[in-house]
Amino acid sequence: MNAYDPSAENPVAHAVVGMDGVLHSADPALIALNQRAGGDLGRALAVPQLATITRLARRLGIIVSRGVVVADDDADIDLWVRAQPEGDTIRLAVSGWREVQPWQPIGPASDARATFLASDADWRWDTDASLCLTFVSLEAGPRYGFDAIALLGQPLTQMFALEAGDDGALPMLDALARRRAMTGQPARLRGSGRPVMLSAEVRHDRTGAFAGFVGAARMVEAEVTPAPVEAPLSTTFTSGLDRALRAPLARIVANADSINAQADGPVQPDYADYAADIASAGRHLLELVNDLVDLQAVERPDFTLAVERIDLADVTRRAAGLLSVRAGNAGVTIARPALGELSWALGDFRRVLQILVNLIGNAVRYSPPGSQVTAVVERGARDVSVVVTDQGKGIAPEDQVRIFEKFERVDPSEAGGNGLGLYIARRLARAMQGDLTVESAPGQGARFVLTLPADAPRGEDQR
Repeated sequence: MNAYDPSAENPVAHAVVGMDGVLHSADPALIALNQRAGGDLGRALAVPQLATITRLARRLGIIVSRGVVVADDDADIDLWVRAQPEGDTIRLAVSGWREVQPWQPIGPASDARATFLASDADWRWDTDASLCLTFVSLEAGPRYGFDAIALLGQPLTQMFALEAGDDGALPMLDALARRRAMTGQPARLRGSGRPVMLSAEVRHDRTGAFAGFVGAARMVEAEVTPAPVEAPLSTTFTSGLDRALRAPLARIVANADSINAQADGPVQPDYADYAADIASAGRHLLELVNDLVDLQAVERPDFTLAVERIDLADVTRRAAGLLSVRAGNAGVTIARPALGELSWALGDFRRVLQILVNLIGNAVRYSPPGSQVTAVVERGARDVSVVVTDQGKGIAPEDQVRIFEKFERVDPSEAGGNGLGLYIARRLARAMQGDLTVESAPGQGARFVLTLPADAPRGEDQR
């Protein structure tokens, strides 16, 4: 291994990375490490851990310091990385450079892993604990139509679109929840849409904690093994996931928020930042658990909602109010129906509120600072609509159908949801005899329309 020598006169290696992730300059040790990862000067930083910290510093606009372990040839290197935004660049300082024993499975898992890697897989992939790719077989890229280097550090779903199995469950989510090996996860390659079957063994770090997956992919001939038929998620799976994750995640979020707020006394700024990251990730997982429970419900053949008479203008005002703090933090204003405005419709109050929180929340997320999100109610002859409009980057016509499908997002690399919100929202709207549609164009924002059956005004409501 040609790692940086910590006994050298200067034990810290420096690099300059552009806001686009391109490595502008670096000390020899970092150049060599980056080249062994498949990168070079003038190209995107190829070491996934360094690239992740660089993106975090760029997004937050603050100094980010992290300890990381980087795979390098036949050994691992324990590094301390400091990323500091400076104008239109990020300056990296990398120290430590301590060689550590690379990860190896312990005990009986060794034989299982050897058998797994000797299987008839077409190529290999590995992830870290957050399911970001840390290894992809380089030789598979040209053959199957993807850029293996560009995928490093990206979420696993940037390479694969996961699909439900024959029982309606997602083996990947079950393996992640139970921290066990995964087999038979159907998926499709992003871009080409070719079917593939995924398997993986769990990897653990030196403390025994979950550290990601060691995975394999096997191409599936469509004419021999057709794509699995969509089926509802099993009740057993979602209820088990709900029980197993909701309470622990809630405790993690609460404790991380307490550390970040320094409720029990001052802590180092870096640790406060780590706690904020942990709380954010915990909330994301809680949203996923909630969405999976909703997904199981809306896909049942007998799913129905208790429709009642609701004031759609009032529900819209409530949804906007719930998101006012988030909008204020983002520098976005929300225009909502005026107090006293009434617009009666037929629907389930809680589910309509859920849909509108999703729509307005998405609009706030994708709106630039200083812009306005509008949520207005429009009444037709037989229906009532809530129109949520933003001034974001818009949605291309080819993506306007895809965003209402399961686990689909316009840009999976962006921070945001899990690709279930709009799918569930449309299913809920249609269960109330309404609909959810979108009108948009690139660069012109988006206009989502929730439509519900109108309820005739009663005497006391006419004003």
